[in-house]
Amino acid sequence: MVDWFVVGSLALLVVGVVGSVVPLVPGTLSSLVGVYLYWWTSGYTDPGPLLLAALTVVGVLALVADYFGGAVSARAGGASMVTTTLAAIVGIALFFVVGPLGIVLGVAGTVFVVEFYRHRDPERSLRAALYAAVGVLASTVVQLLVTVTMLVALVAVILL
Repeated sequence: MVDWFVVGSLALLVVGVVGSVVPLVPGTLSSLVGVYLYWWTSGYTDPGPLLLAALTVVGVLALVADYFGGAVSARAGGASMVTTTLAAIVGIALFFVVGPLGIVLGVAGTVFVVEFYRHRDPERSLRAALYAAVGVLASTVVQLLVTVTMLVALVAVILL
């Protein structure tokens, strides 16, 4: 007999992996919901408390990296808070026009243009833009690694 809650848990974890690389699909959040749905289904026994805590902490850290990775890295590259806010808005808007590439190009391009307008220093503007682009890409890689790890961990719990 098929336990539909287990199937749902695994489906949420797969959505989490897909969502880690597809913008606007809640990757890590879906994975966390899948883990907790399975935990609830198991009568709060599987995964054990230590693994559940580890998956939760790693998932929350990945969420933070997702939401703030680009902004933090742009700030580390010297961009202002106004610049990073504008970059986020443009990146999301360009996603709907050119897809995932729009996020990276929108964030990096906006950071470069606004920082160049503020300081008239192309080198400084380019550095901030590169930091922002790397931050966006790095947060995606972190999310992918975390969601795949969560999926593998839960499959191992189910099979063992």
